[in-house]
Amino acid sequence: MDFRTIVDIPRPPFQIEPLEEILFVGSCFADAIGHRFDEEHFPVTVNPFGVMYNPASVLHTVKKWIAQRQEEGRGDISRVVFITLGTNHVYRLKETGEIVDNCQKRPQNLFSEEELSVSECVDYLAQAVEELLRRRADAHIVVTVSPIRYAKYGFHGSQLSKATLLMAADELCRRYECVSYFPAYEIVLDELRDYRFYQPDMLHPSQQTVDYIWERLSEKYLSPLAKQFVNDWQPIKAALRHKPFHPDSDEYLQFLAQARKKEAELLSRAYK
Repeated sequence: MDFRTIVDIPRPPFQIEPLEEILFVGSCFADAIGHRFDEEHFPVTVNPFGVMYNPASVLHTVKKWIAQRQEEGRGDISRVVFITLGTNHVYRLKETGEIVDNCQKRPQNLFSEEELSVSECVDYLAQAVEELLRRRADAHIVVTVSPIRYAKYGFHGSQLSKATLLMAADELCRRYECVSYFPAYEIVLDELRDYRFYQPDMLHPSQQTVDYIWERLSEKYLSPLAKQFVNDWQPIKAALRHKPFHPDSDEYLQFLAQARKKEAELLSRAYK
C-alpha cells in the first residue's frame, strides 16, 4: 500500500553533462541545490551577487553576471542556468524608484514594498531568458519555485506569493522551448508532507530534503555519462571527507594522497 503521491517530473529537452558549468540564481534554495552540484564536482556559480528572491532581482543578477564575464574576457556563458523564485515581493527605493536587490540594512522608511503581478514576473523573467539566449543560442533555463515559506507575509500571503510565481513560471515555459520547470515546490509539499523534512525553524527544508530533491533532479536531468561520473566520484568523495583520529600520521597522509590521485584520474577521463 502506498501512503504518498509521487510527483511526476517530465524529462527535460536537454541533459546535463559531466563537469558542465552551471549558473544558479535565486533564493537560498538555489544556494542549497547549487552547492549540492558543487559537491559532485560540477563547476557551478551560485548567486554571484548574493541571494536573490524575486524575478526583478534575478534579471539584475543575470545582466551583471553576463557583463562581468565580458569584462573578464569570457564571452561564453553557461549552457545551463537554474533560476529559483522565492517571492513576488520587491522593495523599491523611494528616492529613485528602482527595485533594489538588497536593502543593505538601511532604514525601512527609505523603501516601499510592492507585489509583482503575474505579468510583471513573466516580463522580468522573459528579459533574463532573452539576455541569456543572446549570448548563447543553445542555453537551457530551468525554473523552480522555492518551497521555503515566508512567515512574515502570513501563511496565506506566502501561498498567494507562491501561486503568482507558479503561474509566471508556467507562462514562461509556454513562451520558450528552452525553459523547463522542475517541481521542487510540489515535491516538498506533496511528497514530503511532514515537518521532519524541515529545519528546526519549520520553514526551511532540511538537508535530507535537499538530498532527496537532488536525487529526483539528477534522475531526469543528468546524462548517462554524468550519472556515471557522479557514481564513480562517490567513494573518492567519501575518502576525502574521512575524519581520521590521527590526521598527521603517515598512514593517513598516504591514504589522502591516494584519494587525491584517484580524484585527478577521474577528472582527467574523457567523459564528454
